[in-house]
Amino acid sequence: MINFHPVMSGPCPRSRGWRPWRTVAFSVFLALLSALPAARVLDVEVQSGEAVLDGREFGAGGAYELLTGDILFGLDPANPVNQVIVDLGLAPRNGQGLVEARANFMALQPRDPERRSGVALVEVSNRGGKFSMRYFNLADSGTLTADDPAAFGDGLLMRQGLTVIWVGWQHDVPRRDGALWLEVPVARQLDGAAITGRVRADWTVDEPVHVLPLGHRNHVPYPVDDPANPVNVLTVRSGREAPRRVVPRESWRFARLQDGKVVPDDGHIWLAGGFEAGKIYELVYGSRDPRVAGMGLAVIRDVIAYAKHDPAAEFPARHGIAAGVSQTGRFLRHFLYQGFNTDESGRMAYDGLMIITAGAGRGSFNHRFAQPSRDAHRYSAFFYPTDLFPFAGATLYDPLLNRSDGLLAHMSPARHIPRIFYVNTGYEYWGRAASLIHTTVDGAADTPPSERERIYHLASCQHFTGGFPPAEDGRLAGTDVYRGNPLAFKVNYRALLMGLVAWVKGESPPPASAFPKRADASLVPPGEVNFPWLPGVDFPAVIHQACRMDYGPRWPEGIIDCQPPRRGAAFPSLVAQVDEFGNETGGIRNVELQVPLATYTPWNLRWGQPGGQDELTDFLGTFIPLSRTEAERQASRDPRPSVAVLYPTRERFLEKVAAAAAGLVQDGFLLPEDRAMVLEQARRTWEWLQERAPAADR
Repeated sequence: MINFHPVMSGPCPRSRGWRPWRTVAFSVFLALLSALPAARVLDVEVQSGEAVLDGREFGAGGAYELLTGDILFGLDPANPVNQVIVDLGLAPRNGQGLVEARANFMALQPRDPERRSGVALVEVSNRGGKFSMRYFNLADSGTLTADDPAAFGDGLLMRQGLTVIWVGWQHDVPRRDGALWLEVPVARQLDGAAITGRVRADWTVDEPVHVLPLGHRNHVPYPVDDPANPVNVLTVRSGREAPRRVVPRESWRFARLQDGKVVPDDGHIWLAGGFEAGKIYELVYGSRDPRVAGMGLAVIRDVIAYAKHDPAAEFPARHGIAAGVSQTGRFLRHFLYQGFNTDESGRMAYDGLMIITAGAGRGSFNHRFAQPSRDAHRYSAFFYPTDLFPFAGATLYDPLLNRSDGLLAHMSPARHIPRIFYVNTGYEYWGRAASLIHTTVDGAADTPPSERERIYHLASCQHFTGGFPPAEDGRLAGTDVYRGNPLAFKVNYRALLMGLVAWVKGESPPPASAFPKRADASLVPPGEVNFPWLPGVDFPAVIHQACRMDYGPRWPEGIIDCQPPRRGAAFPSLVAQVDEFGNETGGIRNVELQVPLATYTPWNLRWGQPGGQDELTDFLGTFIPLSRTEAERQASRDPRPSVAVLYPTRERFLEKVAAAAAGLVQDGFLLPEDRAMVLEQARRTWEWLQERAPAADR
């Protein structure tokens, strides 16, 4: 029996029991699919096509063009592969019986068809933005215009002749210049009546404010239906596990400030006296007219089906790889779990997936009143349906849920399982329960990936690459401890993507998996990490854990009745063991760890914040440079060796860096062309460290 913790906000019916969401026994239907229409891209409207950088040549890819426009999709609710989409059958249909969705797109491809490699990289956009040029091309700009050299970086993707495709999939992205968006219909009852339900929003308030938005990270929220509805309840608490206290209804309104006046607004709340810094506020409210959010999963499926199979495709391809980072890495795990890699005609959609910094998560991508931007961190966006069993690709049994399941268990036929790279940093082990993707549910033993899966752990890295040199305003006063970890690991993403492309094309096998394991004690509970005592550094006493959650009796159908949900027993979260410097030992160890000048942790505590100072900072790690000399080391009582002892000269240091980089190239984790960049970053770090004054002198 699972003991769920009761929480406030009205009656919450018990779940009828756990089972996978509606999945179809595809083996029964595959024989029928060939008779059904192909993946429904109904229309592609190319609004512009421009030569990139005035026809500049990019190696084997030659000159490129950038297409922009809109795509009209049509989904058949009767098709078996679409029946997992929540509320699709309650959406309006066109004259052909299809449910329509419209998205904008961008496509980057060689202008000469003969110079196209045949591989399309579909970026699953993170909250409407674009990351591929920055992650893989090392571009300086997050925008993408044909005449901006900063948008294309060193052109790695184009030098390979790859086609890169972006398409909107998220229904609540606000319209802004350059953003990718998706329009999906509202679901209604069969008799035409409006569908209503409960929606939840929460905020960790670090600075006092009077108004808070209902939407997450400025996304378009579900508006309140009736401000007077008694289901609308605002609570406040002092910590993650602290008891909730109801905020009196007369003290807050659905409103915002305009010219200093409080005006009604169905997308914000206003509190008399303001929201207090250091508190967590949570609102449950009634809304109406849910969007069919799960159509976004089908859009990502159907855009590659169009590219691979439509003879009139504007951006044709023979092979498809999808890449997602953070939110959209979780999206791709959800895509796999719900069997979306089979298209409407029974064909395999993607040949490969690169799932980046998703940990063990999925997300709010296919349920009624879904808010795709919501996640579930240790100290923000609490308890959304993100870190839910199952976690590993293999089918495992959870005795507390009395259920066997796996991330790939609903992929049918099994031959449609793509080649998959799961790439996580150390942060995802601390902040997204990543160990669960390769352990048993009790954390006692390893669960190795299948022959079509690879798992890579970027040791000691935070969620995204931090800037260098570290900002002085991020330094803990009186110490050499910096918030933010500058360990540079985009070079690993570049090498791994090239490895996945070669694997998908059948040219060469990928690098071997590299991740910490229970068998060799490189994966341990947090309490068994041998982290050295360092001045000014407190080792975390907490870690993010996935829990067995109860969202109510209709959750198996994708409907949340229990807001906020009941929490049951947690799954264990394990992390990588560390060396004498405090740097992680399991997985891919970049030159910063093999030839260290600092301790790089993938975690950071919320020091200096008004609340939760012993909790984890979202996304960020910590940087603690070594002492330059033995005198400095002894003065600060630092147990780590000094730089002077480790490396008698700069030349000796750089020789060791070069040897470490050569090993990374040999293992497939660094491109040969990126060795010079790695050496240059090491040189910059050395010089910064030698030129800075000790903390005691600043």
